[in-house]
Amino acid sequence: MDFDKVFKALADPSRRKLLDLLYEQNGQTLGQLCEHLEMARQSATQHLGILEDANLISTVKRGREKLHFLNPVPLQDIYERWVRKFESQRLKLLHDLKSELEGE
Repeated sequence: MDFDKVFKALADPSRRKLLDLLYEQNGQTLGQLCEHLEMARQSATQHLGILEDANLISTVKRGREKLHFLNPVPLQDIYERWVRKFESQRLKLLHDLKSELEGE
């Protein structure tokens, strides 16, 4: 997996909006996605291309339509690689603080 492509794709607010839209309703066409965006179809197509290149979305042709689907696997990989290990330490610290404040 190319983490640099994923982070680059996630760095742009328009691409994050596209991911949010696909999370809300997976399998949308370009036209459906553009209804919720303030950008030209050409710009949306470029953003979708970057998301697809980062493997954050996949597409399926259905007749003349191209449906876009969210692929959460790269996000899970990022979570496992960078977030999870810090999360357990933070939770342990909060637990220890709670115990100390409650006098346990």
